[in-house]
Amino acid sequence: MNGPKILAMPFSTIYPLYINKIVKKGRTINDLNEIIFWLTGYDAQSLQKQIDDGVSLEAFFDQAPNINPNTYLIKGVICGVRVEDIEDKMMQKIRYMDKLVDELAKGKTIDKILRQDKHK
Repeated sequence: MNGPKILAMPFSTIYPLYINKIVKKGRTINDLNEIIFWLTGYDAQSLQKQIDDGVSLEAFFDQAPNINPNTYLIKGVICGVRVEDIEDKMMQKIRYMDKLVDELAKGKTIDKILRQDKHK
């Protein structure tokens, strides 16, 4: 999937795919929302508005209230690429979210996903 094509995809199309992925692995929508809130600064109401408005994935991140300053702690491979090495900042944000959703589906604890154990 190339960059421009994914940028134009509605977040409302991608969100249910994330839900399906994590629910199949025994995680909850609340878990998913918590990592999205952490990454983007959205809350339940503003996230729902983005879904209802059908914003593109690019607009979803452009309009995010507060991209978490600890995203630099997200490391690893997603779609065969190291997220920390992605130069395009928009694509990096998208892959950060993919990486967090993958970690959730793989059973990592929320504290580890949100990189909270790094500060203890």
